[in-house]
Amino acid sequence: MTPSEDRAVRLPHLTGARAPLTRTVDVVDEFGRASQVSIPAERDLTVYVDKRELVTLMTLGGHPEWLVLGYLRNQRLVGGLDEIESITVDWDVGAASVKTRHGIDRIEERTARRVVTTGCGQGSVFGSLMDEIDKVCLPPEAGLRQSQLYGLVDAIRLKESTYKSAGSVHACALFRGAELLLFVEDVGRHNAVDTIAGWMWLQDAVAPGSMVGEDKVFYTTGRLTSEMVIKSAQMGVPVVVSRSGITEMGLEVARRVGLCAIGRATHKRFLCFANPQRLHWDAMPAVPAARSHTLDAL
Repeated sequence: MTPSEDRAVRLPHLTGARAPLTRTVDVVDEFGRASQVSIPAERDLTVYVDKRELVTLMTLGGHPEWLVLGYLRNQRLVGGLDEIESITVDWDVGAASVKTRHGIDRIEERTARRVVTTGCGQGSVFGSLMDEIDKVCLPPEAGLRQSQLYGLVDAIRLKESTYKSAGSVHACALFRGAELLLFVEDVGRHNAVDTIAGWMWLQDAVAPGSMVGEDKVFYTTGRLTSEMVIKSAQMGVPVVVSRSGITEMGLEVARRVGLCAIGRATHKRFLCFANPQRLHWDAMPAVPAARSHTLDAL
C-alpha cells in the first residue's frame, strides 16, 4: 500500500447527511393579506463522542459532518483526522455519532468547564480554548490588498443566499485573496466558522498543504467576538473581515495573536481595528473635498 493510499483509508467515514435549509410557512401582512414565505429550518443536532453526549448544536443542517469535524477541531478535542473513524448523522433523531479510533484522552476533564459565548443561539466553548491562544503563531508576512478586500466584499454582496430568500441567518466565507472558496450559512456564525474549519481539514487531508491559512481570508456577517477571532487564528488565517463590528475581547485577542481584524466592511468603507500592517493600500478611494465655508454662506 502506498503512503497516499494509507492516508486515504485513514480519513473518517462521513454519512453525507443533508437537511432542507428552509421551509415554507403561511403569514399575514399588515394589510391582512395571506401569503407564503420561506424561513430558515433551524434544528438541533446532539453530538455524541464514543456514545458520550458532548453538546447540542442548533443548526440549519447543510453540512452537519463538516460542522462536527470543525467543532471538534476548534475545541482542540482531536488533533488529527486519523483519530476519527466515522461521523454518522441521523436527522430522524437529531444526532451525530462520532466514533474515534482510540478515544479522546481526558475528555471529561477537558470538557468540564464550559463558557457560554455571545454566538447566536448561545454558542459555547470549553474553557481551555482561551488558555491555548498564546500557542497560535500566524505567518508574519501574510496580508491582504485593499483591492482584494473590496473584491471579496462585492462577491458576498452578489452571492445568492438563504439570507436573501429567508433572512435570519449568518454567513461565513473563506477566500483566497478575492477568490471565494467556500460560503456557509447557519443560524449562528460560530457554526458557520466551524463548518468551514471542518471543510478545510478534509481538503488539506486529501491534498496536503492546499489549505494552509496564510493566503486565506475569513469573512463573517456577524460581529468579531473573541470566539470568532480565536477560531480564525486556530485555522491559521491571518485576516478576518466582518460586515459588523468587533468586541473588546475580540480586539484584545486579535492584537495578541497578530491577526488583522477588519470591521464595518461595506462597499468601499471599512475600519481596521487591529494590525493594519497586514493591509496593502493599493486602492484608496478619493477623499471627499471639504465644503467651502464661502459657498455655505451664499
